[in-house]
Amino acid sequence: MLSILSSTLGRVFGTDKAVSRVVDHTANALDKLIYTDEEEAEAKAQAVTEARSMVIEWMKATSGQNLARRLLAMVITLVWVSQYVAMMSLSVIAVWLENGDKCNASSQIIGGYAENMNGAMMLILGFYFAAPHLSSVAGVALKKFSK
Repeated sequence: MLSILSSTLGRVFGTDKAVSRVVDHTANALDKLIYTDEEEAEAKAQAVTEARSMVIEWMKATSGQNLARRLLAMVITLVWVSQYVAMMSLSVIAVWLENGDKCNASSQIIGGYAENMNGAMMLILGFYFAAPHLSSVAGVALKKFSK
């Protein structure tokens, strides 16, 4: 059908090749206007693949910093866990004291600081256990930090 149209218009307006190129360009332009579900799925898959390869390349490029990363992760985790243990201990002790208001108040203060570190803990856990999905974890963790 396109070849008949092309040859007819080519005879009327000039060469077959010129009209053929116009018809091809028009068909390509119309094809680009329609974004099918298959093309969208392919684009998403390609984006995920590129993101994963970027994380892998970044990890390779910064492999000399592994010791520093581990040390920071351990220090932050140790502080976070000790805050939660202290908070729970003070809360339990307050139950057994006649006037445990000061223990409860201390527990609330320590718990607030521990909660402020939840964003850092999310980043650490995401980096070590969910690296391919770090982009979604990082967004939530950064929102926690911005409060």
